[in-house]
Amino acid sequence: MRWIVMVMIAGIATGCAWEPENAPMEQTDERVDEIPRVARPSDTTKGASNVSGGVGWIVASIAQEQIGVPYRYGGSTPRGFDCSGLVHFAYAGAGIDVPRTTGALWQASSTVSRADASPGDVLFFDIDGKPSHVGIYLGDGFFVHAPSSGKQVNTQTLDSGWYRDRLLRVGRLIP
Repeated sequence: MRWIVMVMIAGIATGCAWEPENAPMEQTDERVDEIPRVARPSDTTKGASNVSGGVGWIVASIAQEQIGVPYRYGGSTPRGFDCSGLVHFAYAGAGIDVPRTTGALWQASSTVSRADASPGDVLFFDIDGKPSHVGIYLGDGFFVHAPSSGKQVNTQTLDSGWYRDRLLRVGRLIP
């Protein structure tokens, strides 16, 4: 019995694991062809250039390069990611140490408005009444995330009703 409790505690501390019943399985937005390759800071006057001189662009690019990697609960490598593991990996690739779990990312980030969201910002979603899923903002309303078991890292749009209705806040981890 004791080992069951330990496994449950380890699972909770690792990251997010949720299986949305009504979330889109694939990118279903009509703007699917518009998913941006993250613009380099020199290519834009808004967005990544607002986040610590382009570090946000690097984070978003690293995350976007993971599209197609399978979801793996507790995963934080290109062999498999859960949602917070993808955030941790992308920030580490940009040389920034951030917390590993959704709750700790929430605590470590500062809130910015959706209108001021920049590539690399972290999006927090409400699943079961609490912030339990995260994604990385790409720009133009798109984000990349590791959704759930049986799926792969993919992009979605904040305009999708399922995600729009569950967005709790945009967080910035880069001062």
